[in-house]
Amino acid sequence: MRAFLLAAGLGTRLPSVTKSLPKCLAPLGGRPLLHWQMNFLERLGVEEVLINTHYKAEQVRGFFDANRYAVKVHLFHETELLGSAGTLAANKTFVRGESAYWILYADTVVGDDLSSMAAFHRESRSKLTLGLFQAPDPRSAGIVELGPGGRVLRFEEKPARPKSDLAAAGVYLAGSEFLDRLPARGDLGLDVFPKWSGECFGFPLERVLDIGTLESYERACREWSDFVRT
Repeated sequence: MRAFLLAAGLGTRLPSVTKSLPKCLAPLGGRPLLHWQMNFLERLGVEEVLINTHYKAEQVRGFFDANRYAVKVHLFHETELLGSAGTLAANKTFVRGESAYWILYADTVVGDDLSSMAAFHRESRSKLTLGLFQAPDPRSAGIVELGPGGRVLRFEEKPARPKSDLAAAGVYLAGSEFLDRLPARGDLGLDVFPKWSGECFGFPLERVLDIGTLESYERACREWSDFVRT
């Protein structure tokens, strides 16, 4: 199985960390965030992963020069950021022929066993399944309203008046048709997921740490020891 790990963001909401590091190398539990993501991919059964780079890309290359994992790594450098949807669109051939593949955000750590999400994706015959978690601040996340059977009725990025606290967790499972409807540039939350309302499904997750903002990163650092023990 293959996966995309989206890691090229500038990390502007983590200025104290990203002044000297790309966000994907932010320390967590004594190791860079990328280390935990690679271990997670291995547990998922992923054999190859494509990771996009941009900001301080040489540090990401250096990390993989110095560290080896069971998962084969392909680095895709973006001289100009394409957006999360644009990265996938530019690399369709990487997962061509795969019946399903993972799309993960590097600034989210998941502790759930995702075999149940994969089973749900297959049984529902979903073209796109969004992993969801209960967001502490729904106004800062992509919010989903779920209908019967887990169908996504509405997706709204950072709504001023959230109608739910179920947020996209940065863990998605998609099929080949999803690739064919992606823009050449753009963001999944802003430009893609809202258009899939009614066609995709959501799957609630229980153990998710978001590292997208300074506040959430500091909370993740405080909760890390309990997170890895459970």
